Amino acid sequence: MSKQSGSALPPLSVDRTSPVPLYYQLARQLESAVEDGTLPPGTLLGNEIDLANRLGLSRPTVRQAIRTLVEKGLLVRRRGVGTQVVPGGVRRGLELTSLYDDLDAAGQRPATRVLADRLEPATGPVAAALGVPEGSEVHYLERLRTARGEPVAYLRNHLPPGLLDPGADLSGTGLYRLLRAAAVTLHSARQSVGARAATAAEAAPLDERAGAPLLTMERVSYDDKGRAVEYGSHLYRAARYSFEFRLMVRP
Repeated sequence: MSKQSGSALPPLSVDRTSPVPLYYQLARQLESAVEDGTLPPGTLLGNEIDLANRLGLSRPTVRQAIRTLVEKGLLVRRRGVGTQVVPGGVRRGLELTSLYDDLDAAGQRPATRVLADRLEPATGPVAAALGVPEGSEVHYLERLRTARGEPVAYLRNHLPPGLLDPGADLSGTGLYRLLRAAAVTLHSARQSVGARAATAAEAAPLDERAGAPLLTMERVSYDDKGRAVEYGSHLYRAARYSFEFRLMVRP
């Protein structure tokens, strides 16, 4: 990937008479440029001193703006290089869609490495989620999902037996696409989102260090007959992935 330098920055300006803090004005403009592709993944913005001189702002103001976007996972600081737009970042709304479909629609070139595809006895939590007897046979899938060649998510799914054939091609497509092809009509889901530190075993496939922050997601999906058809327990790299919420005021 060719990397643009700080000279490719879009026109940026701040309103010094506005009550909105200068760092926030700058952060919002840079965020918009990243989101609309004006600053594509890999773009080098230079160091804080260069940016401050270029924009006529104080170094603390620029540092705070950069810190805001680093914390959002949009920028990364690299020693000896400067500030760079994070490659492969994923922002995803909370809808009943598959990660593969969302990445594909966003042009992120998703790929999948299947780590496990087998039948196994249902543990208590899995049985409760799928509404099957504990110890009964369920279909277990374990996959690593990448975007633009970088690990994004570690996916573990349990399904009732018989929905998909073990060995179905999950390396080149998403689980929900295969379910739709098997005449399963997804209708709704119950989902919870959290965060925790990565264990050493989880960190390795995600190219993270042990203890790195991970986003967690657990989802039980139901078909149009009310039957539980999938229990997912997923881990996402916090530096490459975020969930997006739309909040409305209740009348």
